[in-house]
Amino acid sequence: MNIKRYSGLLLLIAIIAVLPFVLPNSFYLDLAIRIGINAVIVLGLNLLIGFAGQISMGHAGFIGIGAFASAILPTHFGWHPLPAMLAGVLMAALLAAVVARPIFRLKGHYLAMATLGLGMLINMVLRNEAKFTGGPDGMPVPAFALFGLEIAGDRHWYWIVAAILVFSVWASLNLIDSPFGRAMRALHGSEVASQVAGVNVNRYKVVIFVMSAAFASLMGSVTAHYVGFVSPNLADFGHSIELVTMVVVGGMASVYGSLIGALLLTALPQALATFEGWETIVFGAILILCMIFLPRGLVPTLAARFGRKN
Repeated sequence: MNIKRYSGLLLLIAIIAVLPFVLPNSFYLDLAIRIGINAVIVLGLNLLIGFAGQISMGHAGFIGIGAFASAILPTHFGWHPLPAMLAGVLMAALLAAVVARPIFRLKGHYLAMATLGLGMLINMVLRNEAKFTGGPDGMPVPAFALFGLEIAGDRHWYWIVAAILVFSVWASLNLIDSPFGRAMRALHGSEVASQVAGVNVNRYKVVIFVMSAAFASLMGSVTAHYVGFVSPNLADFGHSIELVTMVVVGGMASVYGSLIGALLLTALPQALATFEGWETIVFGAILILCMIFLPRGLVPTLAARFGRKN
């Protein structure tokens, strides 16, 4: 193992191992779990936006697919939660694979609008199919059980989310240094140059979109079982914008930037709640200042300033 290359991952593992024993109460443990869930989703989204240069403004739709698969299949069809979770991942991946080729023929704001439309379509289906989804009110989610043991409580879910997060960071680090990752970054730099160099541009766009959708769906299922309830709000436009903002603030094309972006934008609204009605204004002001003074995102900007690779 390259210690220097994985020093950030080792630090992350150390923090994760210590965190549950130093957090003062269950509120902060719940916040840590939500940060971990968002971090995994943002990692997948950053691979698409930051590394491959392809925008997605409707990514919360894939979260909704995973969440409602884990609610609908066990509740209405008697599925075990684990196969239901895997089915959600498969459905999201198949949908992404089907729509990727026509959508990624578009560029710029046309691509953004197409992905936005996809997310809105998924959200509309979840809201309108009230017989299965509960409509705008949502529905409860059965408890997750594995090998006869029910997984319940913050501490159980903390370690599950932590394991998924560590694996996702490790996989992302290896992916971006692989031939696939180098082709993906070349695609971001110039599609024409990538094609000349022999890169199958369409194939790489489809594969990374499918991977990113699978990340989102998996964590949608985890969220559903952890919270015990799902609603179409998980798949709405605002949630998609939050995820993109996490990518941008933390730093595009930065694995650890994804983690910092998820940490800041998940925890910051909680910290600003004391402003009682002004939190949205303060939150917006912080984001504006971040974009003015840290245009490349937090981690890449600081890494460049201190002469270190992110």
